[in-house]
Amino acid sequence: MKISTKGRYGLAAVLYIAKNSKNGKLITVIRIADELGFSKIYLEQIFSMLKKADILTSIKGSQGGYQLAKDPSLITVFDVLQSTESNLSEKSEQALQKGDCTIEKVLQEHVFQNLNEQIKTTLSSITIEDLVTKMENHELSTNYMYFI
Repeated sequence: MKISTKGRYGLAAVLYIAKNSKNGKLITVIRIADELGFSKIYLEQIFSMLKKADILTSIKGSQGGYQLAKDPSLITVFDVLQSTESNLSEKSEQALQKGDCTIEKVLQEHVFQNLNEQIKTTLSSITIEDLVTKMENHELSTNYMYFI
């Protein structure tokens, strides 16, 4: 499975919003683009997809910005990737264009279909809240204070 830049940027931006928008605070595209080093225009395209998928909401104006549309515990990695990746849910291409159709059927049913189901199950089991918690734990474990 290959995740495109849209998927990676989308996940990173959703995590950034989840971590930094406590108490309903709105986060601007410019802030996210600056903090994460992303193109503002590209990020706006991704946010359009995330809004259509009801992952993000936005408020326009000088005090506007983005926030999560629902609690981070209700948004999964699969939700984000499904909204940004065009081929995440596509059926696997045929392995054989000619030849034994039994081989193709067995490959589809026992390899590719199972693989797609396992990917979906794994990505659906990881919530944005889980990842924010992992980020916070990682930050705590790397922030050592030294006294001399």
